[in-house]
Amino acid sequence: MHRRELGTQGLVVSAMGLGCMGMSEFYGKRDEAESIATIHRALELGIDFLDTAEVYGPFANEELVGRAIKGKREKVVIATKFGIVRRADDPNYWALDSRPERVRASCESSLKRLGVDCIDLYYQHRVDPKVPIEETVGAMAQLVQEGKVRYLGLSEAGPETIRRAHAVHPITALQSEYSLWSREPEDDGVLLTVRKLGIGFVAYSPLGRGFLTGQIRSPEDLAPDDWRRNHPRFQGKNFKKNLELVERLNEIAMAKNATPAQIALAWVLSSGDDVVPIPGTKRRSRLEDNVTAVAIELLPEERTHLNLVFRPGVAAGARYGPAAAARINR
Repeated sequence: MHRRELGTQGLVVSAMGLGCMGMSEFYGKRDEAESIATIHRALELGIDFLDTAEVYGPFANEELVGRAIKGKREKVVIATKFGIVRRADDPNYWALDSRPERVRASCESSLKRLGVDCIDLYYQHRVDPKVPIEETVGAMAQLVQEGKVRYLGLSEAGPETIRRAHAVHPITALQSEYSLWSREPEDDGVLLTVRKLGIGFVAYSPLGRGFLTGQIRSPEDLAPDDWRRNHPRFQGKNFKKNLELVERLNEIAMAKNATPAQIALAWVLSSGDDVVPIPGTKRRSRLEDNVTAVAIELLPEERTHLNLVFRPGVAAGARYGPAAAARINR
C-alpha cells in the first residue's frame, strides 16, 4: 500500500482510507462481525486510516471501531469528528455545537468509546455558525497541547473559514465530499486554498455513496431504511439520468479491465498526492475490490475523458437535501 502525507505537520497515512460510517447507520442492514472483519482485513491490506465520528450511530460507530482496533492501536491512524449533535432517543434531532466546552466533552467521550489515549486526527464535523472558528480551533489546539489529539482537521469548511482556522493552529486535513460526480472543491476554492496552505485533502464519498460502483440499478436495490432513498440523486428522474452516467463509467472501466468503482477511485487518487479517498464499506469483498484501485494508473487522456464525461455539475440532483445542505460552510 502506497502512503501519502496529509498536511505538513508529519501525518502519514495509507493512500486510501476506510470510511466506517455505514457499518453502524444510514446504509441498511448492519452486521458487526462482518464490519469488524472488514476493518481487520483493511489493516492486513495496508489500509491504516480509519474514519469515524461521534455522530455515526449515534456513538455506536466509535464503539465498534474501538472494539475492532483493540490490541492493534499501533497499526492504525484514527480520525474522528465532533460538532454535530444527535440524541440516541430521537433519531430526527440534528444540531450543531462547537462551543469550546462541547469540543472538550466530545473529545473525552470519543476517547472512551474508542478505547484510546489519543486521537490521531480530530475534525470539526461541520462549522458552527454560532461560534467563531477561532474559539473552536483554540479549544482543539488545547487538546493537542494536552496530548489528547495529534492533528486537527475541518470538514466541509469554506476557504475563508479554512484560512481563519489555520491562522490559529495548523490544520492538517480538510475533509469534503469529492468524486467524479461531486467536483465542487475544484470550483469553490477549497482545493486551491488547502494547497496554498499545505493542508491535506480527504475525499469522503468518493464512490458517490455507492452509486458509482454500478451495483445500484434501481431505488428498490436499497433497503427500506437506507438513507439514500431520501437523497436527491437517488430519486425519480435524477436516478435515471445518473444511471446513464454510470453506464458511461462502466464502458470506460471495461476498456481498462477494471470495475467502475476502481476507476472512480483511481480518478480521485490521481487528483494529487495530497488527496486521500476514504471509501466506505462494511464488506470485505467490496474492500478488496476498492483497494485494487491504488495500483491503477490513469493515462492523461483517460483522465481527460473522465473529466469530460463527469464535468462539474453533470450529476442530476443536489448532493444533499435542504437540511443537510444548510450545514455546509461556504
